[in-house]
Amino acid sequence: MARRHHYKRRTKPAHELDVTTFLNLMVVLVPFLLITAVFSRLTIVELNLPSAAGGAANKEDGFRVEVIVREAGIEITNGKNVIATIPKKDDEFDLQTLSDYMVELKQGYPRHDAASVLMEARIPYDYLIQVMDVVRSVEIEAEAEGEFELVALFSEISVGDAP
Repeated sequence: MARRHHYKRRTKPAHELDVTTFLNLMVVLVPFLLITAVFSRLTIVELNLPSAAGGAANKEDGFRVEVIVREAGIEITNGKNVIATIPKKDDEFDLQTLSDYMVELKQGYPRHDAASVLMEARIPYDYLIQVMDVVRSVEIEAEAEGEFELVALFSEISVGDAP
């Protein structure tokens, strides 16, 4: 006598997916991404790179602010002649003196907004950012005690390699 095998039929179809685990992951992941997105902030500074064709940006009086960052210190030129040299203090660039000098230059040339920051090849990138911040603006103590306001100096910054 032949035996017949009797199998129970499945009550659930085989094509149904269990998405409970995926939904649990989304419940945890979505709030995490939303919270971290609030704290990440991106600041963009528009830079003008010097071109090979050149051309004076302001031909009225021929004045152009150039800040050249070298291993020995910072040089400030008018495009042709060195106006000032700021040596390093304790192996660090003296950014406070640079800031003071930029304020003086802005007072002498209030209509000029362009400046170039030129760096030697072996200087760390962080110094480029710090020098750009000093050339672009300065914090001045406001009338209210303990508060500072940001005043623009030379907001149109070009970046390049030092000659």
